Amino acid sequence: MSRRNRPLRVGDEMRRQLSELISRELKDPRIPMMTTVTQIDVSGDLGVATCYISVLGSEEEAREALVALENASGFLRRELGARMRLRTSPELRFRHDHSIEHGFEVMRRIDEAMGRSAAGPAHPADDGAAD
Repeated sequence: MSRRNRPLRVGDEMRRQLSELISRELKDPRIPMMTTVTQIDVSGDLGVATCYISVLGSEEEAREALVALENASGFLRRELGARMRLRTSPELRFRHDHSIEHGFEVMRRIDEAMGRSAAGPAHPADDGAAD
């Protein structure tokens, strides 16, 4: 059981450490301040870590941030290995995570729908006329 949970535990700790490294150690201007590591999936043999990154900004800014992270992957991999005391550090692969943007879009649509339905009175007696 413990062997199956190890990639999950390693991925969770790696997410914390990578978030800190990106925010405190990387000084690349292509990486916006609002860059978040949302999840890391580590393969069963701990050889590959797929890092899902959310960037608050345009699609172009997200692409640039991913390129910058790929360029810094050697440094990040080395630092993660040292901080986590891993025998071998997984290869880092970066993917853009659209889930936060999707969540904002869903919330916007809900607010829009609620705004339209709330525009008129909910009950005829709520029209503001005094009895």
